[in-house]
Amino acid sequence: MERCRLKDDIWWVGAIDWNVRDFHGYETPRGTTYNAYLITDEKLTLVDTVREGFGPEMLARVKSCCDLKSIDYLVVNHIEMDHSGSIAWLLDQVGPVKMFCSKRAAEGLRQLYGSQVDQWDLNVVSTGDELSLGTYTLSFIEAPMLHWPDSMFTYVKEAKVLLPNDGFGQHLATSKRFADEVGLEEVMERASDYYGNILMPFGNQVQKMLQRIGELGLEIEAIGPSHGVMWRTSGDISRVVQAYDAWSRFEAPPRVAIIFDTMWHSTEKMTRAIEDGITQEGVECSVFQISRSALAATAQAVLDHRAFLVGTPTLNNGVYPKVGGFMAHIKGLRPKARLAGAYGSYGWGGGGVKWVDSELRGLGLDVIDPLEFKFVPTEDDLAACEEYGRDVARRVKAWGS
Repeated sequence: MERCRLKDDIWWVGAIDWNVRDFHGYETPRGTTYNAYLITDEKLTLVDTVREGFGPEMLARVKSCCDLKSIDYLVVNHIEMDHSGSIAWLLDQVGPVKMFCSKRAAEGLRQLYGSQVDQWDLNVVSTGDELSLGTYTLSFIEAPMLHWPDSMFTYVKEAKVLLPNDGFGQHLATSKRFADEVGLEEVMERASDYYGNILMPFGNQVQKMLQRIGELGLEIEAIGPSHGVMWRTSGDISRVVQAYDAWSRFEAPPRVAIIFDTMWHSTEKMTRAIEDGITQEGVECSVFQISRSALAATAQAVLDHRAFLVGTPTLNNGVYPKVGGFMAHIKGLRPKARLAGAYGSYGWGGGGVKWVDSELRGLGLDVIDPLEFKFVPTEDDLAACEEYGRDVARRVKAWGS
């Protein structure tokens, strides 16, 4: 179980989960990692732990750095169970250690793990508090709702290393540990997917955190997130920080995502005609059939496209169930600053398109009037679909001008 040096005396000692394919309803086709970091200083300090069951893998790597019983401190940046699930097991292995976490984390740990927490040496820290390890100093920055109320970042001042837990992460299992080893474009694709499905609702909080980092004047030469690979080159760090700035402002390129499902191919035929209209205007278009696409990919498309259209047939006077599932997911992610629209087909009675249109308007998006046809669309209907696509494309190009 090989450790990996992040920078100076800071080591990655986490665990790789090659097999996880669902992360609280979010598909993870590339697996993930649970990253923990060991700082070898006068006070040996472990920052974060791993999911329950992965503790032995983590400790095998810790053993390559130090004697387990010599660990002095444990920093808990975030209490979600993929990071805190092995804490009790860890303490059984290494003995009592001094633990540092936010006030909300201390409260949450008691709710999650009950009376055993009373035996832990919990110490509450706030933004601006510092902890000397000897050579290195830890500086704590509370980061509420990134993406739980308890979250915080830990900054290693002398090494200029940021350990932001779920910030700047990706669900990606790989034997390589750094973004520059995997390839920046691939890692950014996974980072976009991660942000779109987990952090999208918290754009305001991301903006506040980026501003706070700037106000504190933090110099960052490496980032160790709690999922995926680490960032160590200045170009890679700039790229992901700039992406977070853009994503949290809901900036996106002038392109359209069409997200639909179909029962007897009528909505699919409409989709193809709308796609033709969009591309005729020179605007890039991506098409996702919900029943054949990962839900996470459709959410990522909403993040990465300036406009998205939702196509649905009507079933029992309501939305097609798979489209309803997509809308429930998107409603929770609360996208902003998007052009959106609903379209589709119906048989003896409508209802599905009207429902999607209402849900989109409820999100406060810029919603264009819906388009709906009965049974199989005629040539005239398809021509109207093309014009609908052209209109969407023109609006996308004019956005913000």
